[in-house]
Amino acid sequence: MRITGQQLDNILSGVNRPARYTGGEWNSIVKDWDHTPLRVVLVYPDLYEIGASNLAIPILYQIINSHPDALAERAYCPWPDMAASLRSSGIPLYSLESKHSLSDFDIIGFSLGYELTYTNVLEMLALSGVPVFAKDRNDMHPFIIGGGTCCLNPEPVADFFDILVVGEGEEVIVELLDLLREWKGRDKSKSASVKTSKKDRRQNFLEMAAKIEGIYVPSFYEAEYHENGMLKGVFPRVTGAKTVIKRRIVDVLPPPVVCPVVPYIEVVQDRAAIEIQRGCTRGCRFCQAGTIYRPLRERPPGEIIKAAGELIRNTGYRELSLLSLSTTDYKGIDVLVKDLIDNYRQEKLDISLPSLRIDSFSLELMEALSRRKKMPLTFAPEAGTERLRCVINKAINDETIMETAQGAFNRGWNNLKTYFMVGLPTETQEDLEGIIDLVKRLRGLPFKSGSSHPQIKASLSSFVPKAHTSLQWFSQNSLEEILGKYEFLKRGLRKTGAQLSWNSPQSSRLEAVFSRGDRRLGEVIYKGWQAGCKFDAWSEHFDYDKWLKVFEECGMTMDFYANREREPAEIFPWNHINTGVSLNFLKREYKCTLKGVETLDCRYGRCHACGLEKWSRQCREKLKETSAAAGTSGQ
Repeated sequence: MRITGQQLDNILSGVNRPARYTGGEWNSIVKDWDHTPLRVVLVYPDLYEIGASNLAIPILYQIINSHPDALAERAYCPWPDMAASLRSSGIPLYSLESKHSLSDFDIIGFSLGYELTYTNVLEMLALSGVPVFAKDRNDMHPFIIGGGTCCLNPEPVADFFDILVVGEGEEVIVELLDLLREWKGRDKSKSASVKTSKKDRRQNFLEMAAKIEGIYVPSFYEAEYHENGMLKGVFPRVTGAKTVIKRRIVDVLPPPVVCPVVPYIEVVQDRAAIEIQRGCTRGCRFCQAGTIYRPLRERPPGEIIKAAGELIRNTGYRELSLLSLSTTDYKGIDVLVKDLIDNYRQEKLDISLPSLRIDSFSLELMEALSRRKKMPLTFAPEAGTERLRCVINKAINDETIMETAQGAFNRGWNNLKTYFMVGLPTETQEDLEGIIDLVKRLRGLPFKSGSSHPQIKASLSSFVPKAHTSLQWFSQNSLEEILGKYEFLKRGLRKTGAQLSWNSPQSSRLEAVFSRGDRRLGEVIYKGWQAGCKFDAWSEHFDYDKWLKVFEECGMTMDFYANREREPAEIFPWNHINTGVSLNFLKREYKCTLKGVETLDCRYGRCHACGLEKWSRQCREKLKETSAAAGTSGQ
């Protein structure tokens, strides 16, 4: 079904910000529907303004649309007013480019980057007329595919997806398209006398897809539990299904997106962006991305400089963000920044560098970029004491923090934003007092501006244990504990004169549940959606009491998933997902956490045998270099 212009006018007449749903943006691609056999809609299960800033969808959009037989279009989760308008008019959720119903596509591909968007996935499927449970679909329905960081523990959403992509999707999507073309071609070539049920044909495609590295077909597996409710394991139930799903890794970063869609309305990241490197070797123990994006891969500087020029010409943006998990770790970042400034001085290009370290080098880089205005300065000590920073392997000492802040104020910065996590493993009252003391000392630094004190913003968030990290065995603090700690910090930080913000500990608790959950949570997610839980990442829509009631109805508790310490030998719901980083390495890091021992960055020292040295060409080359330099095996 294709939505007509008149229908579009009717449903948009009473909604807020209708430009979210009109499409037609600069650089959007509309291919010939009737003459393009493979059709994919890329979906971000959150509001347009959030999803339009996502980096993964433009990469896949570019790859698919460059395929001669395929087209890619986009869709985002409609705000409740638009969802109500679609339902009342009987019009299905549609793509922005061609206005076809999502159910018309061969593949609906969801980007799953945040656990609190899970109910939005069900909302979008229902609005599209697609059964929310994979078991209820047949050959008349699109294949529902998920990708993104959440797929590294796919079990909570296993009931809703036909396929989940574990790891990086740039190569996988091309292989899936080739498979889809073959599968559709087989149907046309079959003799009319040969009849195959719609279920059998769908099953056949899934069986072929499961052979692709990085592809997980949840229906081919079943979870088994002990009598006490603990997980026994996730086991194949179909012949040929792999026992372990290996994360897909691309050796070389794909070409940067140089002709991205330019939104008509302001979005969260309203600027051009280039991924300059992927992966991080810092090894912060709370950071899931630091594990699941390994190994480190850098984009050549010449490719970045050329792409920047194309982005300027194709978008009109005059601000460029150089993206990575730790931007100052890019080799020669200072030279790259200088070359970008020199090459595009006439265009007056502003460059932003997210994810900077707390040190003087980062400060010098920031100052070099701030020709017309001081870019925002952010510090993320994460913990209030040096001891606790060693525990989480972010060993920044207080002296470095103070010296860097003083250098910033001396150079003319007048405000500083700081980030802290509450409820980290081994946290004590002294660590909480350390947060207050650190902010107080920052506020007391000499300041050359007109005001008597620098402006310090302190942001608090609750620690969420994540799968595939060395902290995955630890429990999250109970809600009562976190609320008590927040109250203590609020009282203390307000006395310092700092501006204070904090996230919802209730939403962090639900995030922890879904982050470490098993397949039984599918029922919870479904009933939560039925109860009206949508846009849980938005404070105005998040309803904690509804979720508590849903868990009670399902005979389950949040405590079991979020607030229970895991035994070292416990089977995790994600044990059948192999990221390449070994469980032995994570257990070693877990022990280092308990001892408060730092693990040094392997990029500048010896290999720590995390497991990727067996997978990654980059890691093997690095291992050879360090081994040769040390005259040892490098271990």
